[in-house]
Amino acid sequence: KPLRKHRVSKHVTASRTITAMALWYGIPRRATIMSMRKTLGSILLAAGTLGAFALPVTSEASALVGVSIRVGPPPLRYEVVPLPRRGYVWVPGYWDWRGHKHFWVGGIWVRERRGYRYQPHRWEQRGDGWYLNRGRWDRDGDGIRNRDDRHPNNPYRP
Repeated sequence: KPLRKHRVSKHVTASRTITAMALWYGIPRRATIMSMRKTLGSILLAAGTLGAFALPVTSEASALVGVSIRVGPPPLRYEVVPLPRRGYVWVPGYWDWRGHKHFWVGGIWVRERRGYRYQPHRWEQRGDGWYLNRGRWDRDGDGIRNRDDRHPNNPYRP
C-alpha cells in the first residue's frame, strides 16, 4: 500500500524550514519562534505607522495633480449611447493624456448621485497650453466646483 502524502500549507512549510535552519545552527526552537514574533510585530507596527502618515499625504497630492500640455486633443469620437439604465448616468468618452500622447477613454455608466449633476471631462485652452478638467459631480449643475462656488445649490445664478 503506497504512503499517502499530506498537504502542508506554505506557511507551515516555511515555519518548519526556519525552525530546521535554526536548529542546524544551534539556536533553540523557542528562541526562533520568539524572534519571528518580534520581527513580525515590528513589521506590522512600522507598516501601520507609515500608513497613518502616508495616506493623508497621497490624498492631498492627488487632488493637486492636473494635466497641462501644448498639444490640443483630437476631435471627439462618436459613441453609440446605450439605452438608459435606471439609477445610472452615462459618462461620455474623452481624450486623456497618457505618457506622451492622447488616449481615448470610452464612455461608461456610473451610479447616479441624487441631487447632483455630472459634469463630463473637458479640455480647456488657457494661454499656450491645454488643461484637462476631470469629470465631477456638481450640486447645482452650473459647472463651478462646489468648493469654489459662492452660491452653492443655486441653479439660477445672478
